[in-house]
Amino acid sequence: MIYTVTSDKSCFEAATDLAAVALRLGLILLQARDHGEALRSRGLECDEELRVFDIASPHLEARLLACDMRLGLALPWRIAVFTEDGATRLGLLRPSLWLSALSAQPEVARLADEFEAKLRQAIDEAR
Repeated sequence: MIYTVTSDKSCFEAATDLAAVALRLGLILLQARDHGEALRSRGLECDEELRVFDIASPHLEARLLACDMRLGLALPWRIAVFTEDGATRLGLLRPSLWLSALSAQPEVARLADEFEAKLRQAIDEAR
């Protein structure tokens, strides 16, 4: 259900590299949020880092939506860069499992696999 890798980089370095790799792979970075800082700025305790990226692949998404507009409920996809017990990790919920659960159309499964491969490539190169 979840794809996660560990990085030797700091959370900031991994997040910066992820943004650059995603753009190079033709993905669109719609938004990046620093959830850890948002919590701390509101006086809430958060010892870990968490940056969440909303990532889009317009060509893949257009083809997914042509199959089933309800899949828009799961888009854009998110990649998280976070710390956990002193380690930096990058991860995502696997589109191949989640989108296939939302639609039984074979084309959706194929496109979800393609989308996941691209997102995993971005994570693997940024780690």
